[in-house]
Amino acid sequence: MAIRDTLDVVGGKWKLILISVLRDGPMRFNQLSSEVGITPRILSKELEELQMNGLVHRKVKNTKPITVEYSLTPYCSTLNDVLIAMEEWGVSHRMHVVNDEF
Repeated sequence: MAIRDTLDVVGGKWKLILISVLRDGPMRFNQLSSEVGITPRILSKELEELQMNGLVHRKVKNTKPITVEYSLTPYCSTLNDVLIAMEEWGVSHRMHVVNDEF
């Protein structure tokens, strides 16, 4: 059940990518959309789910026009070991595939 719970929170095509991009620092909505290559409608849904699970913080800035900035919460750092392990495995797997080591 623990793996299912984890996948319910960070599973899908975009959530881990968004978290990975936000590890570099806060970003505005349009920046995220461009950086990740995700439609605004899907981005909005994904960010809402990440907020609901306490991984992303949404900050409305009092500017003209109003801007909204997204950042990772301190709680999101609990995923660091998982993200590092996935990144290391991804690099290793890519090399395995490129070198045709099947």
